Amino acid sequence: MRKICSVVSLVLLFSIQLTAQKQVIKSDSLAIVSKLFKQQEDWNKGDIDAFMEGYLKSNQLVFSGSSGPIYGWKATKERYEKNYSSRLLMGSLTFDVLNLISLSPSVVQLQGKFYLKREIQDSSGFFTLTWLNVDGNWLIISDHTSSSD
Repeated sequence: MRKICSVVSLVLLFSIQLTAQKQVIKSDSLAIVSKLFKQQEDWNKGDIDAFMEGYLKSNQLVFSGSSGPIYGWKATKERYEKNYSSRLLMGSLTFDVLNLISLSPSVVQLQGKFYLKREIQDSSGFFTLTWLNVDGNWLIISDHTSSSD
């Protein structure tokens, strides 16, 4: 009986996973990826203000990196301005999209890889972005970025 309960539990857990992760609607996928590559373009112009337009302007925004979480749009922007205070530090950014998963009609998770080419030292790593649809506009509400260097 215990073995049967374990098997049933595993089947239920697997079923929940399959139904919870759905394919992203094509129009949403295009909107999200377009916004991500607009951020890449803004970064490569040295425009942190424009880059930040991809994030939800809210205290609910969370950026998680190697130094732990930072909460709020303003604090996230200040982190970028402090850590990337010059074009030399900003370098040239390239994103690769690895996967998109629909968590709900208004929430999408994107996994990707970044490459930061700089004269001082290149950097690369992975990121997971949680996008929220606010009045037809997809914005990042959570950014977890980890360097693999």
